[in-house]
Amino acid sequence: MVITCSDTRTPDTDTSGRLICKLIGEQGHTVVGHHLVKDDPAQIQLWIARGTVDETVQAILINGGTGISRRDSTFEAVDEMLEKRLDGFGEIFRLLTYQEIGSPAIMSRATAGVIKGRILFSLPGSENAVRLAMEKLILPELGHLVRELTK
Repeated sequence: MVITCSDTRTPDTDTSGRLICKLIGEQGHTVVGHHLVKDDPAQIQLWIARGTVDETVQAILINGGTGISRRDSTFEAVDEMLEKRLDGFGEIFRLLTYQEIGSPAIMSRATAGVIKGRILFSLPGSENAVRLAMEKLILPELGHLVRELTK
């Protein structure tokens, strides 16, 4: 399940959400839902909760709202729902981002963890950040992570 959190994106301008769907499909995974929601904690949590009760959803990938602006609330919405955190994801993502763009990497609050037997990744909304996270971190491990959660 893919969730784009944005106050400004529309279905036509949601390039990051579409990129996630494309990259997942190219790896043989199925996207069972792609939703565009306002960067509002209640809306974000509602869609995460919907994903956790859908038996076809094994992973939830969120993009947008991980920065530090006044309206960026995705991190807080996600963080309070996680049962287990994968701190290494955010740490390595910021390192890779730093290698590409330098010190602005410190503003990313990308995170990952487990919620109700599903893996959840929360990524920045930029297309470059999504591509980096998907290609370098998420896609190489997604199958492994899902298998671990079903043991």
